[in-house]
Amino acid sequence: MRYIIKRISSRTGINKDIHPHQLRHSYATHLLNNGAPIEVIQSLMGHEKSETTRIYAQLSGKLRKEFYQKYF
Repeated sequence: MRYIIKRISSRTGINKDIHPHQLRHSYATHLLNNGAPIEVIQSLMGHEKSETTRIYAQLSGKLRKEFYQKYF
C-alpha cells in the first residue's frame, strides 16, 4: 500500500512523503469536520474505544472556533 501511495503522490507532483496512516488520519478528520458523529467514525475505523478515535479526529481551527463561540 505504501508503495502505491508513493507512486501516486510522485506522479501528481507532491513533494513530500505520504503514508497510509496519514490518509487514515485525514479520513477521520474530514468526517468529523463534516458533522459525522464520533460513534460513526469509531465504527468505520474499527476502533473499540472512542478515545482511540479522538486521537485521529481533530477539529479544524475554524470549526473549533465556531464550537467555542457557540458553547462558551
